[in-house]
Amino acid sequence: MTIQIKISNRPISYKYAENYLEKRVKKVKEGKADELLWILEHPCTFTAGIRYKKEEILDKKIILTPTKRGGKITLHNPGQKIIYFVLNLNHRKKDVRNLVSVIEISIIQFLKKYNIVAKADKKNIGIWVKENKIAAIGIRVSQWIAYYGCSININNNLKEYKKIVPCGLSNKKITSIYNEKKLEIKKVNKNIKEVFKYNLNKI
Repeated sequence: MTIQIKISNRPISYKYAENYLEKRVKKVKEGKADELLWILEHPCTFTAGIRYKKEEILDKKIILTPTKRGGKITLHNPGQKIIYFVLNLNHRKKDVRNLVSVIEISIIQFLKKYNIVAKADKKNIGIWVKENKIAAIGIRVSQWIAYYGCSININNNLKEYKKIVPCGLSNKKITSIYNEKKLEIKKVNKNIKEVFKYNLNKI
């Protein structure tokens, strides 16, 4: 399978990206487009997955953007990398748990490039550095076309997370690469592209 790699250097609005993904899913279903791996950032946006609860909104002034992905409320903001994909599992393993595992492994390998030891958690989806969450995962599957993806905190403003209960986890903290290492973070798009492309092609 051919995966198109798309990298956006300017922030992309959440709604634009969501509409783009929906159209791409339709084309992939019809065999009219290649699969997609899209690396980007969003302006500050609070999104609500299909399982969110109103009490998870701590700052009632925020504007919540509903989304069709799985999961609860999360934050996207500048300095956080979003990795979206559209994958045709009809031509790969029809195994959603395996796909999530590949995403987890990819994030862990990416973080290792910055000397960060991270792990997955069977009880709480996402990637963790000790007890702090550094990456979130949310996918949707329609007729075995998997889309949406994951987010990784690079050097974003973590204070914005105080306005919500991120991913429904009130007793967990959020971290980022910069928060862990206080270093200049280089080659982010390149490293994400290499790790994800390699691992997704093994599915």
